[in-house]
Amino acid sequence: MIDLYTWPTPNGHKVHIMLEETGLEYKVIPININEGDQFAADYLKISPNNKMPAMVDFDGPGGDEDGGPYSLFESGAILMYLAEKTGKFMPQETRGRYLVIQWLMFQMGGIGPMFGQAHHFRQYAPDGIDLTYAVDRYTNEAGRLYGVLDRRLGEAEYLAGEYSIADIATFPWTRSHERQGQNIDDFPNFKRWFNAINERPAVERALKVLADKRKPGFEKDAEARKNLFGAAQYQRR
Repeated sequence: MIDLYTWPTPNGHKVHIMLEETGLEYKVIPININEGDQFAADYLKISPNNKMPAMVDFDGPGGDEDGGPYSLFESGAILMYLAEKTGKFMPQETRGRYLVIQWLMFQMGGIGPMFGQAHHFRQYAPDGIDLTYAVDRYTNEAGRLYGVLDRRLGEAEYLAGEYSIADIATFPWTRSHERQGQNIDDFPNFKRWFNAINERPAVERALKVLADKRKPGFEKDAEARKNLFGAAQYQRR
């Protein structure tokens, strides 16, 4: 059994998808990032960077000194762990394995941070500030990264050839392409890939996890803004 500490965000959905695709048994423990659950002392023991998702695998890897449950934070690390645990969605042979890992790192180091900044400055930044430079910078960089995806997906059906944790990691970040200032029709190879993943039954199930908790307009709430973008986020713990 896996305890999954999560919220319906792109990084949360990565792990929801992986767990649904692999069929592993898991229990959802909501971490309401709008209300500050991520700063609780008990949660910081599992996720010291006060981010979600995080998980505890009560059937962890063998050979641990204490033989107890195994906890992880960082969504990319969780995907790699689950791939190795199940033998699914990441090849064991070196060439195939690192083809998956490099595209996973592309998501972790590029798509996540840059799409997140585009989304922030276009949707969540405070009013009354000239944000033209920031909006243009991150919207243009998001467009460039969609172009990289589109070129790659013109060469291969999925990012690493076969469906893998690289696709599972990337897909949730692309669901808000319009809010990132992008037109999906400008990237036909990406669009084909996006629609194929969106139609997978496991993905459909995963996107329903905690869907009822995601309330529109949360970014207007003062407490949520403090926890997500303000003083609470930057407090040393």
